[in-house]
Amino acid sequence: MPANAQPAKSFEVASALLNSYATNDRINHYLVRNLAVEAWTMPPPGGKGRSISATFAHMHNVRLMWMKAAGHQGAMPAKLEPDCSQEQAIAALETSCAALSTVIAAALAGDGRIKGFKPDVAGFLGYLIAHDAHHRGQASLLARQLGHPLAKSASFGMWEWGVR
Repeated sequence: MPANAQPAKSFEVASALLNSYATNDRINHYLVRNLAVEAWTMPPPGGKGRSISATFAHMHNVRLMWMKAAGHQGAMPAKLEPDCSQEQAIAALETSCAALSTVIAAALAGDGRIKGFKPDVAGFLGYLIAHDAHHRGQASLLARQLGHPLAKSASFGMWEWGVR
């Protein structure tokens, strides 16, 4: 190794996992910003199921449920109503992501367990990201069914994790 060379920095798993969760949340924000305002609160075809706004409220409110179950000690963000605005959804998702990240960070720094969830914090993080991704897919499909499909650039943009 040359005299002025720096040793390779080791990979920080905890930091990488927290960054993945933050990126997942930024993808949620990206989708909300790219959904047509006209479709945001429209009822689903056939009248069954959630509107797009209610879907994002559900995503936020499920995060709150897990924070409570995990014994989160900090302030709890407010629940989000199903008829929320796009701006309210983005703000709520941002606060619940930040608060839940403290729960995840504590587990990563500790014994890896999340109260009320098995097997461990890695599984919990996988669950959270899968849950959000499932509902992003639902919102994207519902927008198309309501006559307001996402632009192709937005559909592909949700997969650009390296720039989000």
